[in-house]
Amino acid sequence: MTAYDATTALVVVDLQNDFADPAGSLAVAGGDAIVPRVNDEVRRATEAGALIVATQDWHPESTPHFARDGGTWPVHCVGGTWGAELHPSFALPAGAPHVRKGSNGEDGYSGFTMRDPVTGAERPTELEGLLRDRGITRVRVCGLATDYCVKATALDAVRLGFATVLLADAVAAVDLAPGDGEDALGAMSDAGVEIAVSG
Repeated sequence: MTAYDATTALVVVDLQNDFADPAGSLAVAGGDAIVPRVNDEVRRATEAGALIVATQDWHPESTPHFARDGGTWPVHCVGGTWGAELHPSFALPAGAPHVRKGSNGEDGYSGFTMRDPVTGAERPTELEGLLRDRGITRVRVCGLATDYCVKATALDAVRLGFATVLLADAVAAVDLAPGDGEDALGAMSDAGVEIAVSG
């Protein structure tokens, strides 16, 4: 089976300055190094007529998601700031859809769902509808970070019935605890995500 066709989407998760740039507030080690690999995938997907979608964390200035407001993470990807912008070397085609998550203070790990950090209530983003409207049945996932937003997005994709491939050489992990990235790959594989490499 070919990697890309009109029923396949490349979902690039959160390739944003705060994660991918070493100066970002939540910089992922090696995050900038995956950008050329992601761009190669974008080129292949474009040539095959596949859909390309970029997700973005897009947080308000204050949210229970942030450590200063009782959450886990440093302030990152505040909507409209440099940190929330896609990495400048990321060659996202003009007109490719963006799915922004967490804009109302939710935890926005998955590209498909957001969760209220206080009540735990989940609600969908527009990503599933966007894929269904285009007749997408397969997704290939890459981006940042392996052990959080990439993992959550891939697991949701499988749960929703998409044949899902994780591009293991086009992701990088936070690794809050050593081995978190490897554990995430294992969890995705166990859930039915195919672990592959780009190309």
